[in-house]
Amino acid sequence: MGNDGGSIPKRSELVKNAARAATVSELKATALESLAHAWTHCALSGGPLEMETAVSDWRGRLFNYEAILNGLMPSDDLTEVTPSTFGIKSLRDVVRLKFSKSGDKWACPISMKQMGPSTKAIYLVPCGHVFAEIAITEIQEESCPECGESFEESNIIMLLPVTEKDVQQLERRLEVLRGKGLTHSLKKDKSEKKNKKKRKGGENGASESKIENDGKLSAPMSKKGIDSRISGINNSMAASLTAKVLAEQDERNKRRKLASEAVSRESEVARG
Repeated sequence: MGNDGGSIPKRSELVKNAARAATVSELKATALESLAHAWTHCALSGGPLEMETAVSDWRGRLFNYEAILNGLMPSDDLTEVTPSTFGIKSLRDVVRLKFSKSGDKWACPISMKQMGPSTKAIYLVPCGHVFAEIAITEIQEESCPECGESFEESNIIMLLPVTEKDVQQLERRLEVLRGKGLTHSLKKDKSEKKNKKKRKGGENGASESKIENDGKLSAPMSKKGIDSRISGINNSMAASLTAKVLAEQDERNKRRKLASEAVSRESEVARG
């Protein structure tokens, strides 16, 4: 180098500057943006969250009821994200949330704080009523202020927890419930019973799930059959949505069966 008209680069020109660490305010802004998205979008489908029919799992995540129901139904559509991705095996693993409305906004019925990323919110199991955490902490009652149903302190579920401590607390609660054979909604875990039956050589639980060994629904159900499958759903809105999804699923299965039979007949004619 040298005597060729070139220049010798300095060390400061060769060494790239280290990436600038995000400031505390930038980190908070990013966290708030992520939380705002979680408050307005279904964690499973990614679509807009429907507060009227929203449900939540043991970890306080928010889902659309219909997205969970569709995800639990047998389907040929292979997607990367399903309810099982979140540990949801049945509707017993979620609780239907009951938000209160003040004018055109969803708010805590006690403190009137608006539900969203700026409010630390909780819901009660099993009733599902949603409140600002500070409201439940201050009143210190053992029954829901909205419906009067009793609850234990361990069944106060944080919505969209952001601290590791809160998440660990919810994990410990779920472990205790599983040890008792219960689900997040405090209902009996039927999947555990089915597993025990399988281990003992029992039947596959077809009377409850209506699912055959090949993983598909059996023959399309009549309206009476659909009614029997939603008989355990007390909420009228949830039952209506469930019936709608089941009817659509049965209709698709019927079309597939007819198409398969038509193909078989054409094959027989071609061979004949």
